[in-house]
Formats: sequence, structure tokens, C-alpha cells
Amino acid sequence: MSEPLRFKTSPLISGTLMALYGALTLPLPFLAVQTAAPVSPWFLWGAIACGGLLLWGALSQRVELDAQGIRITYPRWVPPFLRRQWQLTWSEIQGLQPRSTSQGGLVYYLVTSGGQRYLLPMRVAGFAQMMRAIEAHTGLPTDMIKPLAQPWMYTILAVLTLLLGTVDLWILMTVG
Repeated sequence: MSEPLRFKTSPLISGTLMALYGALTLPLPFLAVQTAAPVSPWFLWGAIACGGLLLWGALSQRVELDAQGIRITYPRWVPPFLRRQWQLTWSEIQGLQPRSTSQGGLVYYLVTSGGQRYLLPMRVAGFAQMMRAIEAHTGLPTDMIKPLAQPWMYTILAVLTLLLGTVDLWILMTVG
């Protein structure tokens, strides 16, 4: 592999989560004005902007694979407390360990020879290509590993978010 492979969070996932954040928070300053809430709408706009930036930062994770190994990175502008960066060489990876989630899903950890575990990113665009590259470099079987979130789940969430946004707009137009 001469050129490193780079994978970002799936646009379906990041776009849906950003839209849901907007649909849940953007009406708040308007409602604060309508209800004469003690919280300034300007404060709410600032808080929404900061929260949106933090969410965008958390969703901007990048997975990079090259001849040496795998690394998780974030753009420089992402605050350090949001970064969960790590890197491993291919020779350090000794296994894959599945773990059940509280919602009944299955996540996988890359396990090193020292027993440390690193969460395998499972919400990236190009997941199958990433898994083929990991298998090629480590020799570990990855065909049983599926993305944590199936596209249909986020499609349903996107449709519900669009519906929520439409209702928000209708309410704000009716009340305002």
C-alpha cells in the first residue's frame, strides 16, 4: 500500500446527527423569546453554536491506514478533550475481540500483544475496504465484522429528523 488509505465518518451518520442536533436546538432561542424565558436568546445562540462545533469536531474522526499501521486522528482545530487519538503498528495487533454493547450491538477491539484494547472504528465510509486492508496487513479474519450501524438505521433517523424539523418550522411559523 503506497498511498495511505483515509476514512472519515460516514456522511449519512455525521449529517444525520448534525441535522438532529439542529432540529432539537435551533428552535430554543425562538421559543425563549415567545415564552419570555429568563435565558437570553443570544446566550442560547452562542451555546448552540459551541455545541454544534463540538459535535462536528467529535464527528470529524479520521482513520488512516498505511504500510506501517493504523491511526485515529482529528483535525487540529478539534479540542484535545474530544480527541481519542491512537496509533498501532500492524505487528502490535494480535487479535480482534468482540464486545456486546448495552443496546445489543457488537463492537470490536484491536488487541495488542500487551493486552491493550483499541476500539475499532465502525462508523466510517468505506468500512468494507478498511476491513480488507486490516485483514491484509494483520492476517486476522475480518469477514464476520459488520458496521455497528446499518445504513437503514440512520436513514430512518434522518427521515424522523426531517419530520421533527418540519414540525419545528410549522410551530415557529404558527406561533410567531
